[in-house]
Amino acid sequence: MVVHTPAYDAFYKTIAGNQRRLVPVPLVAHDGRWRCDMAELERALAEPRNKILLLCSPHNPTGKVWSRDELATMAQLCEKHGVRVISDEIHMDMTWENHRHTPWCDVARGPWALFTSASKSFNIPALTGAYGLIDDAATRDSYLNALKSRDGLSSPCVPALVAHIAAYREGAGWLDALRAYLQENLRYIARELNQAFPQLNWQPPEATYLAWIDLRALKVDDSALQQAFNPRAKDCHHAGFDLRRGGHGVCAPQRRVSAGQA
Repeated sequence: MVVHTPAYDAFYKTIAGNQRRLVPVPLVAHDGRWRCDMAELERALAEPRNKILLLCSPHNPTGKVWSRDELATMAQLCEKHGVRVISDEIHMDMTWENHRHTPWCDVARGPWALFTSASKSFNIPALTGAYGLIDDAATRDSYLNALKSRDGLSSPCVPALVAHIAAYREGAGWLDALRAYLQENLRYIARELNQAFPQLNWQPPEATYLAWIDLRALKVDDSALQQAFNPRAKDCHHAGFDLRRGGHGVCAPQRRVSAGQA
């Protein structure tokens, strides 16, 4: 499975747990923004053993919003090399400034599946609700059959179903307020961080609420950084290098930034 890295740490566990192999395609940072080397991506997609592109859109943890042109190029390459696409779009509601999320179904060519949830946008992950779109009927039937017969999953959790319906029907005002609050958090981090460490020149992400901060300019050691947070472990969820390639020199702050607790 081809994956853009650094990547959400659960991708590694899930892929390995299903006896599959993760093939990294590192994103490239330039002037505070991230891009995909399409030539590198095509090399990975052209390998016959690589059957699936697992796309994270918007990208976690970098916060990159894929442009329509980038997605269209990926769709073309996947069709060319017979690669299926699974698009994880759980952060779709959290894009900032003028960046707009383009769902994979708008550009798709060839077999694909899109999965998302209201859990990030409306803070309901404990209800374990999610939903997927699969264009091909035979693939969809095969997927549903595997969920029921192999994994023992049948009807969705009723509270999750009700919560999703309520969120999408009546939660627009709440989501707008949340988006404004989170965006100001990111601006605050940028102001305070760059004032204290101007050599970082950190820019808020294009999407997601995660501040993915590259500390390599400070020449900080990954292990030393993690140990520095250990006495206050609640303030550092996990070290960036847990997200593998592309994660060194990065710490993922949690909350209460203004109180110095993240």
